Amino acid sequence: MFAYAVNRRSPLRLQRMVVQSAMIALLMLQVSREQAFSQTSSFTINTEPFSDNANHWYGIFDKANVVNPRPDRPKYKTTDIVEVGDNVLLYQKDNGGWPKNYDIMAVLTPEQKDSLAKAKSTLNTTFDNGTTYTHVALLAQIYAATKQDKYKESALKGLDFILQAQYKNGGWPQYFPLESNYSRHITFNDGAYIGIMRLLKDIGDNQPQFAFINEATRKKISGAYEKGLDCILKTQINDSGKPTAWCQQYDETSLQPAWARAFEPPSICNQESSDLVLFLMSIDHPSKEIIHAVEQAAAWFEASKIYNTRVKTIPAPYLKTDFRISTTDRVVVTDSTAPPIWTRYYELKTHRPLFCNRDSKVVYSLAEVARERRDGYSWYTYNPQKVLTQFPRWQKKLGLVAIRTEE
Repeated sequence: MFAYAVNRRSPLRLQRMVVQSAMIALLMLQVSREQAFSQTSSFTINTEPFSDNANHWYGIFDKANVVNPRPDRPKYKTTDIVEVGDNVLLYQKDNGGWPKNYDIMAVLTPEQKDSLAKAKSTLNTTFDNGTTYTHVALLAQIYAATKQDKYKESALKGLDFILQAQYKNGGWPQYFPLESNYSRHITFNDGAYIGIMRLLKDIGDNQPQFAFINEATRKKISGAYEKGLDCILKTQINDSGKPTAWCQQYDETSLQPAWARAFEPPSICNQESSDLVLFLMSIDHPSKEIIHAVEQAAAWFEASKIYNTRVKTIPAPYLKTDFRISTTDRVVVTDSTAPPIWTRYYELKTHRPLFCNRDSKVVYSLAEVARERRDGYSWYTYNPQKVLTQFPRWQKKLGLVAIRTEE
C-alpha cells in the first residue's frame, strides 16, 4: 500500500519533497554548527598542567628536541582550542604517547610542523613533567567541545599507551618504551604516577568529557586503576614495623626504594608522599587498607615536622654551570615565628633529614650542597601541611573521629 502510494505521486511533488528535505538537513547542520561553535567558544584551555613542559622548552635548549623555540614567535590564545588541539595531535607519537618539554600553545612554523610530522616514529614518550596524561585529558575536553573525531581518536590512543605502559604490579615507569636507566623505576617523582591515577579516576567517576569511552575500555581502565592503588599501598615504607610515607622511585621488580637522579637517593620523600596521600584522601569510599595508609602517613608527617626554621633565597654572584645559570642562593635560618617545614628527604631507618649532591654523596645540611643544586632544587617543602590541614575533615567525613571517641 505504502509503496504503491509513493509510486503514484507526481514528479513535481517528489521534487518538492526532495527540496524540503534538503532544506531541513541544511537547517539542522547549521544549528549543529552553531551549537558546536557555542560550546567551543565557551571552553578555554587551562595551561597550568603544561607549565613544566613549557618552562623547560623555553628555559633549557635541548639538542635532542625535534624542534626548539624560535625567537619572537606568538602563542595561541586559550580560546584557540582547535589550533592547540592540532598542536597536541602533531606532538603525539606513533605509539600514542607524547615526548616532554614542548609548549603546546606555541604557534609553530611550517618547517617545525613538518619536522614533528617526520619524527612520529621516534618513541621518546614519557609521563615526566606532566606529559601524556595531561594531553589525554585536554583532548577529551576539546572533543567534548568540538565533536571532531580526530581528538577522540587521539585521546583513546593515548589511553591505550597508558594501559600498555603499566607494569603487572600496577606501577608505571617514567618512560615507555622502557629505557636502560633509572627511568625504568616506578615513578612517583614530580606527580607522574598520581597524574595518571587522577586521569583514570576521573574516567571511573564518569566525568562528562569522557563519555565517549566505551564499556570495554572502561573495564580495562578500572582494572589498571585498582592495580595502581594496590601498588601505592604496597610501596608505603615500613620502618621497624611502622608504616611511614613513600620514596620518589621504586625498583620495578622488588618494589624497594631506589635511586632516581644522582642527587635523589632512596629515602622517605615528603613532597611526593603528600601528593599520594591527598589523592588517597580524595577517594569517596576508601578501603580499610587505604584508611590505614592515610592515617599512618599523617602520623609520619606530624612526627617529621621541623620547627623554628625558614629557608631564605638571597642574591648571589652570577654562576654558570653545565646544568643551569644561577643568580641566587638559599640559606637556612632560625626563625621562631616560622611555620613547620619539612625536608624533602629523610634517611631510611634513622629518619634524619638528608640532602645530596650531583656526585650522589649524601650530606646532612643544605649548606653542604653545591651552590648549583642548593639553589636549583626543592630541598624543603610545606606540602605535608596540606595533608594535616585536611586530615581532620577527612576523618569526620568518614566517621572515624566518632568511632575512636566511642572506643
